[in-house]
Amino acid sequence: MGFRLSKIYTRTGDSGTTGMADGSRVSKDSLRMQAIGEVDELNSALGIVINKCAAGDIRENMLTIQHDLFNLGGQLAMPDYEMLTHERIEWLE
Repeated sequence: MGFRLSKIYTRTGDSGTTGMADGSRVSKDSLRMQAIGEVDELNSALGIVINKCAAGDIRENMLTIQHDLFNLGGQLAMPDYEMLTHERIEWLE
């Protein structure tokens, strides 16, 4: 049996906030954190679909969308950094 971690310490305590990529802190129940979770879940589901797709244009488009979702997650984690351009958003729409 492997080594089991029963206690994990972050040294910051649990004030109900979580650290963002830019060093800021937001409430764990904020809309931003909810959006990050939703994007992550969608990206995971899309990965399963991509795995089942045959090579071709549809698969390539879904891979492109998955990369955009990674960028969106990064942008949500770093609010002052723009990763998704207006052109990409128009393409997605």
